[in-house]
Amino acid sequence: MTADETLSWYDRMGGEQFFTDLVAGFYARVATDDVLRPMYPEEDLSGAERRLRLFLMQYWGGPTTYGDERGHPRLRMRHAPFPVDLAARDRWLSLMAASLADTGGDLADADRERLWAYLESAADAMVNVNPVLGS
Repeated sequence: MTADETLSWYDRMGGEQFFTDLVAGFYARVATDDVLRPMYPEEDLSGAERRLRLFLMQYWGGPTTYGDERGHPRLRMRHAPFPVDLAARDRWLSLMAASLADTGGDLADADRERLWAYLESAADAMVNVNPVLGS
């Protein structure tokens, strides 16, 4: 076992600075995006950025601030008021991929793959509009 394998995922990825940079880069893109930006009330864009940052930090083994402040993530329920279709999912992943490309240069390939697999799974789970059935 290497020294890196004894670290938490949070630490292996770069700790708070990595997640701060990843999420800041993502929301900088959201701010000018024609698909995702309309989903965020003007007064809550920075709040959304903070919540995603804290959630990801906690999910990957960092501080439990998200849970301390908001309880169980209940991600699907929290996103239910927003129409998340396949186009929104794809755009979310696209913007997150661009941010990861900017900030994840020091990640080991296995860590990047694990993070990306989680992000894809989470994005898929948020889809709540069926474009075929129009629901």
